[in-house]
Order: sequence, then structure tokens, then C-alpha cells
Amino acid sequence: MRVLISGASGLIGSALTRELRAAGHETVALVRRTAGPGEVQWDPRQFLDPAKLGGSDAIVHLAGKNVAGVWTPEFKRQILESRVRGTLTVAGAAAESYGKTGRPRVFVCASGMSYYGDRGDEILTEDSSPGPGFLADVVRQWEAATAAARDAGLRVVSLRIGVVLSRNGGALKPMLPSFRLGLGGRIGSGKQWWSWIALDDVVGAIRFAAENDVLQGPVNTVGPAPVRNTEFVRILGRHLHRPAILPLPEFVIRNLMGEMGRELLLTSARVLPAKLNTAGYKFRYTSLPDALAAAFR
Repeated sequence: MRVLISGASGLIGSALTRELRAAGHETVALVRRTAGPGEVQWDPRQFLDPAKLGGSDAIVHLAGKNVAGVWTPEFKRQILESRVRGTLTVAGAAAESYGKTGRPRVFVCASGMSYYGDRGDEILTEDSSPGPGFLADVVRQWEAATAAARDAGLRVVSLRIGVVLSRNGGALKPMLPSFRLGLGGRIGSGKQWWSWIALDDVVGAIRFAAENDVLQGPVNTVGPAPVRNTEFVRILGRHLHRPAILPLPEFVIRNLMGEMGRELLLTSARVLPAKLNTAGYKFRYTSLPDALAAAFR
């Protein structure tokens, strides 16, 4: 299988590239700089020649601006545009390529569980309605931007990715310095649900989505056992052999981090991987302690 990957140098993209190559597949990276061997140059804001995609069996689109930062109006515009414009570009090229050559046959696009917004204790599946908030609106537009590929006949999968566990990035990396100093603890009330997933299972879910025709549309890419933040930090502290007793109060988050802190840290989303379970995906890590152990290996 020949797989074209945008965002190939990021946390998920680099892990996916390693695994695909180890399994004997060919990967091609979409890059903004001058392309080298095994790469295709693109600009998310400009037309992408569909001839560059025709030899690929699958496209995995992961590119997008990191949402961590000061959410000024300009920064928020960049978050939205990096996802929507890039997806429109790739989906349009994929649609035209498919119409001419029949390839690629599947378009796997990153998305986010932020689609559901702040939902308290409600159990959320792919059939659940969208929620409120800036990121929820970003995800709605992000997923809608795949329409050209879907309308052309490609199988389109939007992966609503949860809290990714890796010591090299994702949600876990910025938490580690304070926890290693014994300064970690619950965030806000600690009652909010965190729907985590091991990096290995994100990669596994992407491969599963690319290879199994049964999956299409939104797919919750989270582990099978979400936990409340209180439980998350307790298990993380235990794994690091450090106490996790110093809370980060909600008013501090709201005052220092504003809208970003509220949406990233205080939102409660109890998301379940209903479609992955029904399709028969076998999670590599089904419990948080095992997933954290894998993240630090």
C-alpha cells in the first residue's frame, strides 16, 4: 500500500510513518519545503496537482496548527484556517485524482473529540450531537471540508482523536515537568472526563481505518475506558512515583489561560469508541496504567 501523509513530521505522523514502513508499506510525505525523495511539495492555500496523488492508495491528512497558545482572534483564525483550508486543498485534489484514476480510494482525515464540547457525564458516541465552543465549531468545519472527496466516491473517515498519550508530545508532555517535581494534581474540580488514547492506538486506528472498508464518516479515536481528571492525575503521579496532591484551581486556569484553558483543560467529554469497537478494532492498551507505561517506554 502506498500512503500519502500530510503532517508526517508531527507526533502522530512520524509514528505512523515508522509503523507503515516497518510493515512494508510505502509512505510519501506532503511537505511545504522543497520536496526530497519520498516527498511531495504542497501549499495548503494553493491548488494541489492531483497527478501528485494518483499513485497513492490512501491519504492520511494530519496537518494543522497546534491549538496551544494565546487565543487571540488572529491565533484562532490560524487554527481554523490551517485545518479547513488544508483539508479543502487535499480533498479537492483527491476527488479529481479519484475521478481520473480511481486512486486514492480512501481519505483518512484527522479531527477532534472537541466536536462534542463540554458535556459533563453524558456518554458520547459518533451519533451524539455537536456541542458548544470554539473548538467544536472548528471540528464541524474541518469535517465538512472533506465533502469533495466524499462526493467524488472516496471512502472518507474523520478521526475524532482524544487526549493522546506520549512523552514526546500531545497532552502529556507539558504536564510532566510539574508532576516530576511533585507539583502535579487535579485540574479544576477534577470531575471532568478525559478520553485518552495511547499513541500506538492512534496509529493502529489510522491503519485500521485505511484498510477496513466498513469504516466511514466520524470515528471516535479514543481508548475504551475514559477516566475523570482526578483519576488521570492520580495514576500519572503513581507511575512517576510522585504525589499528585497540588490542585490547579479553575479560577487560575480561567484567569491565566482564558478560553484556551477552559476548552482544553476544563471541558468534560466522556467519549466512547463505538464504531471502532463495532468494526472489531483490537486496542493495544485498554487501561490507563498500561497506556502510560507504554508512553514512557
